[in-house]
Amino acid sequence: MRRRDFIAGLGIAALPMTAFAQRSIPTIGFLSSRSPEESDAVVAAFRRGLADTGYVAGENVVVEYRWAEGRYERLPGLAAELVRMRVAAILSAGGPPSALAAKNATTAIPIVFSAADDPVGLGLVESLNHPGGNVTGMGLFNADLTAKRIALMHELVPVASTIAYLTNPANPSTRIEVNSAQEAAKVSSVKLRVLNASTETEIETAFSDVAAEHIGALIVAGEPFFDSRRAFIVELATKRAIPACYGWRENVAMGGFVSYGTSITESYRAAGAYCGRILNGERPANLPVVQPTKFELTINLKAAKALGLTVPPTLLARADEVIE
Repeated sequence: MRRRDFIAGLGIAALPMTAFAQRSIPTIGFLSSRSPEESDAVVAAFRRGLADTGYVAGENVVVEYRWAEGRYERLPGLAAELVRMRVAAILSAGGPPSALAAKNATTAIPIVFSAADDPVGLGLVESLNHPGGNVTGMGLFNADLTAKRIALMHELVPVASTIAYLTNPANPSTRIEVNSAQEAAKVSSVKLRVLNASTETEIETAFSDVAAEHIGALIVAGEPFFDSRRAFIVELATKRAIPACYGWRENVAMGGFVSYGTSITESYRAAGAYCGRILNGERPANLPVVQPTKFELTINLKAAKALGLTVPPTLLARADEVIE
C-alpha cells in the first residue's frame, strides 16, 4: 500500500505533512523563585489567564515548572534549562530575581514577569509603554506601598516609636523599598530598624531581635523568599506577639494581622493572559507593562485581639476584607 493511501485510510489525506508541525503543542516555561507548596493559588490564576486566551494547560499547551524554592542562586541554571528546551515563552514568577535570570538567559524567547517593582530601573524593559525587547509583564508599586504600610502600622500601633522592616538583601528591589521605608518613617516621626534575612535562620534571628529590642511593629516585605516561607513567618509573628504588616492578603488569611497591597493572584492571571497573547503571535516589545489599579487592605480581627490591639473604626470601614 502506498503511503498516501495508508494516510487516506486514516481519514487525514487532505492534511499536508506540515499540518502536523503546525499542530504541535507549544510549551511555556514557568520559572519561579518561590516554592510549589505555597503557589497553588497563583498557578491556578496563571492558568486562568491562559484559558482566557484559548490555552488550556495539558490540552493545547504544556507548562514546564521550575522552582528555586527561595534559593535565588538556582535561578540562572533553571532558566538555562528552559532555554535549552526551546520553550515558546517563559513566565518568570516571583519578582525581579526570576525575571532577571530569564532575561540574562535569552534575548530571543519571549519573557513575561508576574510582578516587578521599577522594571525600567532594573533594566528589564526600555519603558513601561514600549518594553522594546523580549520582556514585558506586570508592574508593582512595592516601593510606594512600603511607605503606605509604614503609615498604616503607625496608625494601628501608635505607641510604636520604632518600626522594623524585614527585607531580603538578595532581591534587587530591596534598595528601592528600603529608601522608601526610610522616607516614610521620617514622615510618620518613627525610627526605622532595617532587618535583613536570606535564610530561615536569619528570619528567626530577625524576629528574636524585634522581640528583644521591644520594637512595636514590623513590616514584612512582599518578597518571594518570604512568600516561600509564609507559614513560618506568620507563626513567628504570632508566637512572639509582634504586630506585623504584610504585602499580600494570603498572610492574613493564614493568621497574620494586616496586609496592604495589590492582588498577587490577579497579577498572575494577567501574566498568563499575556503568555497566551504571545503564543497567538503578539510580541513582548509591543505589550505595555501592566500597572496595578487596585490595592487591598485586609485585617484579621482575631489576630488583633490576640495582640491586644483595637482597630480604629475608620480603618475597618476602609478595609476591603475583614477576617473575624
